[in-house]
Amino acid sequence: MAEAAKLVGAGCATIALAGAGAGIGIVLFGALINAVARNPSLTKQLFGYAILGFALTEAIALFALMVVFLILFAL
Repeated sequence: MAEAAKLVGAGCATIALAGAGAGIGIVLFGALINAVARNPSLTKQLFGYAILGFALTEAIALFALMVVFLILFAL
């Protein structure tokens, strides 16, 4: 019973990884393409902000993955 609960908990924790993927793909780079289309002269500055946002969003995904592994192997 406890093993099944661990697997269900780990499965629920992986939902955060889907949110990170949506955050990177749709919100971050979709907004970058939209902003560059509106004002191409700011491409270099906007790309720097997009890379920073990508790194922060990916860090959240790695934290979620760490929680999944903690649930599976440490408890």
